[in-house]
Amino acid sequence: MGFRISSIIRRASFSTNQASSKGFEVPKGYLAVYVGDKMRRFVIPVSHLNQPSLQELLHQAEEEFGYDHPAGGLTIPCREDEFLNLMAQMNE
Repeated sequence: MGFRISSIIRRASFSTNQASSKGFEVPKGYLAVYVGDKMRRFVIPVSHLNQPSLQELLHQAEEEFGYDHPAGGLTIPCREDEFLNLMAQMNE
């Protein structure tokens, strides 16, 4: 299980330096989201937006934060470990 999660992290997230550098673009077909207390940036496939569990998180995000983020992504209101578990389930 650890290998699967670590491979998802490599595909879905970028280091803080990459995420904060100017001119960083999200690849076509992906979406930047910010998760957790430290607002870690993840880049996820747009196709995940169809998943009911992610739609529920997006609804919570809309209620709590709106859809405006200064860095250009969505803020997801959950802990980072919960988000990683959700992404792992979607990639199974």
